[in-house]
Amino acid sequence: MKHQDLLRETYIEINLDRIEHNIRAIREMCGPSTNIGAVVKADAYGHGAVALAPVLMENGADLLCVATLSEGIELKQHFPNYPVLLMGLTRNEYFDDVLHYHLIQTIDTFEQAAALSQSAVKHKQTAHIHIKIDTGFHRLGFLVNEESIDQIEAISHLPNIVIDGIFTHLVLLDNKTNEEQFQLFLSVKETLDNRNIHIPCWHIADSIAGVDYPQYRMDGIRAGAILYGLKGFHKGELELRQAISFKSRINHITHIRAGEGVSYDFTWRAEKDTQIATLPFGYADGYPRNMHGKGWVTLHGKRVPIVGVICMDQCMVDLYEVPEACVGDEVIIYGDGSANTMSIQEAALLAETNKNDIVSRLTRRPPRVYTRKGEMVKVSHFFL
Repeated sequence: MKHQDLLRETYIEINLDRIEHNIRAIREMCGPSTNIGAVVKADAYGHGAVALAPVLMENGADLLCVATLSEGIELKQHFPNYPVLLMGLTRNEYFDDVLHYHLIQTIDTFEQAAALSQSAVKHKQTAHIHIKIDTGFHRLGFLVNEESIDQIEAISHLPNIVIDGIFTHLVLLDNKTNEEQFQLFLSVKETLDNRNIHIPCWHIADSIAGVDYPQYRMDGIRAGAILYGLKGFHKGELELRQAISFKSRINHITHIRAGEGVSYDFTWRAEKDTQIATLPFGYADGYPRNMHGKGWVTLHGKRVPIVGVICMDQCMVDLYEVPEACVGDEVIIYGDGSANTMSIQEAALLAETNKNDIVSRLTRRPPRVYTRKGEMVKVSHFFL
């Protein structure tokens, strides 16, 4: 496999050895009795869900979790025997697709469950579901009250419906709020248990809670950012390795004189004679446009500033500190923080957002290069 297979100079590199290390570390942390839902929504946070799924399933993940029906179908087309949970809601008219691909559907109203049951009966299939509970996040889910309990009980008696799990999401404001939500969730469990409705998998913990609050792991955790080596936790210990890097190459160099401007509106002008390198990536590749004036890349081990407004497909850097640079030289846009590279955490701080936003906004335009032991093992092109 050669770099010519990339078809462009800008690409995203995924270290599969690091993904494997991370999922194994999560499995060791949780122990054998806790289910791990590997969250691969948003194309596995920009890493490529289809390419990562086998690594995750072979090294400790019990199911894959996505947000949308289309994400679930993509995975099922490649891995029909892997269990896939749709954590978002699906409109009733698409329930035939949910059943056709044997997806596990999240439900948060009796009406949805009844519609799915009707479709399942029609197709002579069993629909597997997880029920969402709203313990305070106020995004999705049954509110915690007697009416909701009655509806969940009614769902449990619907034909061709099996409740595999029930879950909620922590706000993660502070310990007090977390515990209030947890106790509210437990109250739902106790009430359903008293009605002889026993749901096998209860889960409340995401990546952060899964590490910081072992008492909230229950029957399973939903591991998202930690799969990819992105740390959002603060209290617990888990040795992770960032798996993603974003790279490009110089494709043009121009000499400019002091006072000359670069890019739209000349928001940056050279203070002295210098060289400007054009790099073939921009905000259409998922690089934050608001990095204008503060972003940088690593070239020959040095931090080189991005200058001028970032374009859709290109951006420019000032080579004053690296005059020896040539067309074709590699630049590292995001690295793991070593060798003077910008980590995902640093990028998030500069772009005034969080790590998940930085990686999940990476579009499918740059090819993904997957490596093992430093060697390219797969190149994935979305458009080919």
